[in-house]
Amino acid sequence: MSRKIFIFAAMFVMIAALMASCAPQEVIKEVIVTQEVEVEKEVIVEKEVEVEKEVIVTVEVEKEAAAVKDAIIGLYQEPQILNPYIATQTASGEVYSAIIEGLIETDAAGSYYPVLAKEIPTLDNGSVTLENDVLTVTYNLVEDVLWSTGQPFTCDDVLFTWEAVMHPDSGAVSTSNFTNITSVECSDDYTAVVVYEPFFAPYLETFDAILPRHATGAPEDMQKWVYNWNPVGTGPFKMAEWVPGDHITMVKNENFRDYPEMPYLDRVVVRITPSREVGMAMIQTGEIDFLWDLIEGVVPDLEGKEGVVLNITPGLGTERLVLNLSDPAEDATADPVAFPHPLLGDVNVRKGIEAAINKDELNEILLFGAATPGTKEYNIGWPSIGCDIAPSVYDPTVAMAFLDDAGFTDEDGDGVRECNGCMYAEEGTPLRLKLQTTTGNKLREQAEQLLIEYWAEVGVEGYIENVPSSVLFGSWASGAFRKHGQYDILMYTTSGGTDPHSQLNGYFGTDKMPTEANGGSGFNYSRWINPVDAELKAAGLSPDIEERKALYCMTMQAIADELPHIYLYDRAEIHATREGLTGYVPTPWQYQTWDIGTWDWQP
Repeated sequence: MSRKIFIFAAMFVMIAALMASCAPQEVIKEVIVTQEVEVEKEVIVEKEVEVEKEVIVTVEVEKEAAAVKDAIIGLYQEPQILNPYIATQTASGEVYSAIIEGLIETDAAGSYYPVLAKEIPTLDNGSVTLENDVLTVTYNLVEDVLWSTGQPFTCDDVLFTWEAVMHPDSGAVSTSNFTNITSVECSDDYTAVVVYEPFFAPYLETFDAILPRHATGAPEDMQKWVYNWNPVGTGPFKMAEWVPGDHITMVKNENFRDYPEMPYLDRVVVRITPSREVGMAMIQTGEIDFLWDLIEGVVPDLEGKEGVVLNITPGLGTERLVLNLSDPAEDATADPVAFPHPLLGDVNVRKGIEAAINKDELNEILLFGAATPGTKEYNIGWPSIGCDIAPSVYDPTVAMAFLDDAGFTDEDGDGVRECNGCMYAEEGTPLRLKLQTTTGNKLREQAEQLLIEYWAEVGVEGYIENVPSSVLFGSWASGAFRKHGQYDILMYTTSGGTDPHSQLNGYFGTDKMPTEANGGSGFNYSRWINPVDAELKAAGLSPDIEERKALYCMTMQAIADELPHIYLYDRAEIHATREGLTGYVPTPWQYQTWDIGTWDWQP
């Protein structure tokens, strides 16, 4: 693999100083670390004038300069944002996890390990106490850790993370792990005492990303922070450059606690590819060294290719259909009972749609039988043990019976059912539904075509309107239609963490519908009223793992009964690397760059 020889010279200066020596517009052109987002572009430029920035200048290298040891990662999705508490794209995490660290994180085996904390707080080591349903967790923080700016990491940053995420105007999308915290106190710079009331079982997953108070902004302005596109962290790498639509460059963080011994690489470049298929060509020619997020169906195309290594491990993710149960004409309603989806609001329609899908055939045709037809939210890990949920049965006759019961029949003989005594739609409304997923994903596009065919066989007309990943997974502030409940059916993969509470409560908790009142927080995009919501909340309050299993299984069964989501197939984690790249360990529990500090090249 050929590698260019070059070096970056970095100048760290205040924007005010730049403005004193250059025209304002020239300064803004030089600062290319911030991704331009159309809806907030003007505000971002304004923030660039207010905060310290890092300006990267590319310098021609003399012949005697040492070669840079780098790795080039191919992503077919461009991150919209790199703030872990606003971002909803997996692709975002693949970038920011090389920069941002937490107190406790999860390894490839699904076990917790300390990062910015000295040890894992437990009842046994005295760092955790539980009394009268009040959980107190004491984190002893690693000392002498520096942010990439050179400022010290302290307990105050832990406190600020909680303050920022829980601020009602922050727009943070992931708050489930913080909701029960009543206080965070710093007895000194390296001791954080966190109190949860009531008890919160997955407490170890709360602070998996720490925000720097000095390099962000006011919590109520989180959606506009420059940090969102130029994050500051304590990890092995730091941001150097972001050229929208082309690449993101990260370089060694010279303030990393294990520097200069680690990281082993000098530079990581994330190349944005037009599609997964283009990335497959690039990994074979050596233009990229790591190809993210492969699918089961392409394994035969890369297996045995010279210089390419396939890394395959069972995955957490499930490709699914997310069905909107609320009226898409309403903006982010919290009351789907008063404002039901005219077509999907009736559970019999949802059951008819699932019964019409031949999941086995979809698996065989598109995935070469490498996947497993989906049945429930967790297919591996402890939440799945003992939770036996019957798979759906493909039967067009049953599907048509459900649709008949829902009051959708084809009276005019045009092949499409229309409302004839249906529950919510006006009489004569055709059963026509919009299906959407991300552009540039061939597998999903093929799956969409099969779904449209299956549904047509039972009188449901589907049509496709795909959008870029950054649009589908956009933030509340950007007006993303998923967040605001303005869609019919979405198709994508999502997966939870080691502890299932954040995933199950975030996606299926009744109080987790994104609304104006909560600033778009939560992932209950279906706007489903969970009939066992009390039991779901109780699972997050119990220290008894067996009790938690049973309670989480109740929600998974309720999902199977009421179908806010339809599970298509369970995914494997498949990623490709160039031969010679060492140190990478694939994981279903974390982003694939979780261990990027140990990546290296064989001599």
